[in-house]
Parts: sequence; structure tokens; C-alpha cells
Amino acid sequence: MDKQQEFVLRTLEERDIRFVRLWFTDVLGTLKSVAIAPAELEGAFAEGIGFDGSAIEGFARVHESDMLAKPDPATFQVLPWRESDGAPGTARMFCDISMPDGTPSWADPRHVLRRALGKAADAGFTFYTHPEIEFFLLKELPPGGEVPRPVDAAGYFDLTPHGVSQDFRRDAITMLERMGISVEFSHHEVAPGQQEIDLRYADALSTADNVLTTRHVIKEVALSQGVYATFMPKPFSSQPGSGMHTHLSLFEGDQNAFYDGGDPLHLSKVAKHFIAGLLAHAAEITAVTNQYVNSYKRLWSGGEAPPYVCWGSNNRSALVRVPMYKPRKSGSARIEVRSPDSATNPYLCFALLLAAGLKGIEQEYEMPPGAEDDVWTLSEGERRAMGMKPLPGSLAEAITAMESSELVAETLGEHVFDFFLRNKRAEWQAYRAEVTPFELGRYLPVL
Repeated sequence: MDKQQEFVLRTLEERDIRFVRLWFTDVLGTLKSVAIAPAELEGAFAEGIGFDGSAIEGFARVHESDMLAKPDPATFQVLPWRESDGAPGTARMFCDISMPDGTPSWADPRHVLRRALGKAADAGFTFYTHPEIEFFLLKELPPGGEVPRPVDAAGYFDLTPHGVSQDFRRDAITMLERMGISVEFSHHEVAPGQQEIDLRYADALSTADNVLTTRHVIKEVALSQGVYATFMPKPFSSQPGSGMHTHLSLFEGDQNAFYDGGDPLHLSKVAKHFIAGLLAHAAEITAVTNQYVNSYKRLWSGGEAPPYVCWGSNNRSALVRVPMYKPRKSGSARIEVRSPDSATNPYLCFALLLAAGLKGIEQEYEMPPGAEDDVWTLSEGERRAMGMKPLPGSLAEAITAMESSELVAETLGEHVFDFFLRNKRAEWQAYRAEVTPFELGRYLPVL
């Protein structure tokens, strides 16, 4: 037994933890959990906990359903909201999913990201990410089809006395920090009821775990305060949607591989090739970074959502932005990808962003000229003249771009790739058959 496992077992005894929740996600990023007693944990470390993989979206077929969840002791944390409500102490760990013979499951999104990080490590790189998680606070979960009501009428960076949002963010951040998740910023976003919590930079696997924990904590805190939190990309037609702008960087040891002090933008050749890779493969990975029908309402509704493939220096209308907050500080050199939304599966999202960037480095893709204008104000002709291609305009277009992508198939693995496409085709078919309130309101009175 290693030291991390010994620490977990000792902590369970010292803090009188009665339940240990083992967490993992399905292919779409829905959090799954099984609770075990502390007495079972030593066996779980050694052999894993068996479960029916065929009951989990995208994991296994019925005739190959036996799977094992093996807890990762490095992710151990006590759940603070369970302590605060007087219930018996409860902790959680994320799991790696394996087959009965001990080999990793190809259906495990965490394993997909581990493989991508392994490829980066073989090239000498460590991959770091920093997500800006946007979401809405609603007064309640409305009945199906009804327009939701935001908890406030505040806007960007607004400070309102005795505001629900302000108290909520304080309590949510307190919970996160008690779980060892560092928060860099939090504030009210542009739309009424819209919030943003930015997690501090960490290696991509830790960040993906932290994104899932943050989404769960946000929902728990919201329910405890009598409101409802949603990561739906665009719940309001007339307001901006919720993105997960993600800052990326590669390090070689202690050196930021994206930094070059002699470059006008302080970007190295590695960074420029990485950006070129993201742009070249942007359409192919969009079905994963923006995985729901509703995601495309956010991308194509205006505001700061980036529907065109381009990059810009400090340009928030571009798909890839080069921030200029601290241009002479080498450690802060990074790029920001603005297309992902808060409902993505972070394991698959980070894996594909990394894979696209690494392909650009391997093949030495050339970075195109940057966009310095507001992309939304340009005409279609101007965008074409500048070589800006659109991102997929719908989930159907995104599926078409993904299904012919060797990069996505290789990164996700055949099992996840095939399941994801099947699931998204079914979602699009269901949506396409639905008669919407928009159609009824527009056509019933006149046709």
C-alpha cells in the first residue's frame, strides 16, 4: 500500500468518515457515484469495486458489462456540505475504470485524457489548463417549456447589497477551498443571474476533476439556498450564453514552452504552432467542446461567443485569444480558447484541445494572420477575404465534421468515438422531430 492510500485510510479513522463516495463520469460527463463503507476501501484500492458497465452511457455492451472502479487516492477530499448538515462524515475520490483483467477501460473519459497527457509527456510537455466556468442561478427549476427566472437583474461585475448571487458565490467558493480547489476569481457575469467562477491553473487531469467537483458543489450550494444552478449553454434567447473559456499552456520542466521574450506577442514557435493546430482542427472537435443542441444557440447568438475560426491578440471575439495581462512574465504566457461551454465533458474537451495543439507542433502548422477587428461586425465577404471559416452552425454540422476526423478518432479511441457519434446523432434526430414554441407562435396564426 502506498503512502497516499495510507493517508486516506488514516484520515477516515481520525475524522470519523462513515461513507466514501467513488466518483466517475459517463462519456457525456454526467457524474456517477457509488458509496462504500470505510472497511471496504482497502480492498477497493487493491482490486476495485465491480459494477455493471452496460448501465452507464457509453461504457459497455451487455455481454461485456463487468467493470471495475479503482479509486485514485490523490483525489481524496471530505465533502464539507455533508459535515455542515450534521450528517455522518462523507468523503469522495475519483476513480479510474478498468476491465476485469486490470487493463484500463477505453470507455473511461479520464483514461482518454490520461492517454493524451501521456503523448504530451513523450514530447517533453506538461499540459496546464485554467477554466472560467459560467452558469446561471435561477429562482427555481421551471416546469418543462416555461421560461426560467434569474435570481437577479444584475450585470457584469455588479455589486448589489444583500444580493443572492454575492452570498451564493461566497458560500460556493468556501466549499471549494475546503476541498482543496483554489478559486482565482469570481464575479457576476453579463446576463441577469449569470455567474462566473474561475479555477486556478493546474495540470489538466486535476483541472478536469476540479471542474466536475465545482459543478456539483455549485448545484449543492444553490439547492441549499433555495435556488437552482444550471450549466445549460443558453437558457435565455435574449441573453448571452454560458461558456467555459479555457486558458492553456505547455511547460517543459519549469519553463513555459509558450513564452518567447523576443517575440512581439511574447509567443514562442511552439505556441504559434499550437494555436495553428487548434484553428486547423477547430471544426472537428466542436461536437465535443459544444456537445448539445443548445450549445449552438450560444455560439451563434452574438455577444462574446466565437463562431468563426480565427485568433486575435487580446480580441474577445476571436476563437483563440492571446491574453496580454502580464506580457513580460514568462510563467503567465498562455492562450485562451473561447468555444467550449460549461456543459462539456472536461476530460474529452481537454484531451482534444491538447491533441489539436500537439498536431500543430508535430506538423509545424503555420499560424495565420490574427484578427484585430470585432469579428461580429465584419461582413461575410470580409470574413471570407480574411480566410475565416465558420464553426459548425448546428450539432448536425458538428457531427459531420467529427465523423471524418482522424485526430478525434485517434484521441478518443474507437469505443468513445463511435458511442459519442451515435448518441449525438440520436439527440439531433429527436430535436429535429420536435415542434418548438417558436414554430407554433410564428406559423399557427398565419398558416
